[in-house]
Amino acid sequence: MTTRVSSVTAIRDDSPREAAHASEQGGMVNTIGIVTGVLPGGIYSVQTERRQLLRCARAASCLLRPAVGDTVLVTGPDATRLYLTAVAEQADASASRIDVAGDMTLASERGAVTVESSTHIAMRGEQGLSLDAPQLRINAEDADCRVDRLQYQGQEAVTTVLSIRVIGRVYEAVMDRLVHLSKTAFRMTEDVEHLRAGRIDYEAAETARLHGKNTVVTAKEIVKVDAKQIHMG
Repeated sequence: MTTRVSSVTAIRDDSPREAAHASEQGGMVNTIGIVTGVLPGGIYSVQTERRQLLRCARAASCLLRPAVGDTVLVTGPDATRLYLTAVAEQADASASRIDVAGDMTLASERGAVTVESSTHIAMRGEQGLSLDAPQLRINAEDADCRVDRLQYQGQEAVTTVLSIRVIGRVYEAVMDRLVHLSKTAFRMTEDVEHLRAGRIDYEAAETARLHGKNTVVTAKEIVKVDAKQIHMG
């Protein structure tokens, strides 16, 4: 009885290696190995535990890109049709890449999709990047936006900030109505300032002063000066 049990145990211990070895020689292949190289056409060379070098393509279900030194699973109906189905252990787990050959969509039919990172998240598109949503929320302590050309179309924009600084060469604004309210306003023009309007109305609560090296006041019809005192000269 004891001899029979030990013989069965020995068969169970050796059966996985024997089955893997038999499958590598011919028929169904199901083994584990180390990636030794990446060949043209997306073919990977994998060395098994028995020092056999296999050539296999990455399966569509294996989204994690294998790297040299990774421990991978290889399976297939025979030695001519082998697929790298999964990466069991990475040689360098500090960097991973998930990629596919064509378009890829990450979707949730009923729930939300969240992308988190302990350091930072980078999004890059060689042709473009599109965001389409009913609502867009951005919350950041510091933002740096560099755009060569910006075109914005909307119905309303409300901005609340402590200070605004605009530096540029040309500033143009076309408005049907412009309202400016401030406690103190200071404007300095180095060269020439032109104002063209249908009607101009200036009113000062205390003092209104107009000064220049040469001052000219002209009118086509009437020039009126009205005050309690008028000093000239």
